[in-house]
Amino acid sequence: MSHFSTVKTELRDRTALVAALRDLGHDPSDREQPVRGYRGQTVLADLAVACPEGSELGFRWNASSGSYELVTDLDLWKQPIPVERFLAKLTQQYALRSILAASQEEGYQVMEQRQGADGSIELVVSRWDG
Repeated sequence: MSHFSTVKTELRDRTALVAALRDLGHDPSDREQPVRGYRGQTVLADLAVACPEGSELGFRWNASSGSYELVTDLDLWKQPIPVERFLAKLTQQYALRSILAASQEEGYQVMEQRQGADGSIELVVSRWDG
């Protein structure tokens, strides 16, 4: 019996997802590989993250939704924060990476980036038209 859980996300851009995972201190694989779970069971993931506690998590592309979904064995989840909080932090960092990439493509430069006491992130960008 599989113990893997699949959690839907709105994460669509692989580059932003990889960067967000790295920002949070993870080192995701850049190729498809198995994610281990209960009693050595595995599931293939497009991005996999080995965790020091022994549990693993991965992200698998879901073509029907056009987004990545988190795959992990929640019974073995040993991250310092609950899975919901992990996904909230990852989604925030993903959004930041996506905004930074889009801003750069449009010729904007980040002038200032501030982290609020409530965890919010404020960006000030500008573009010189000359």
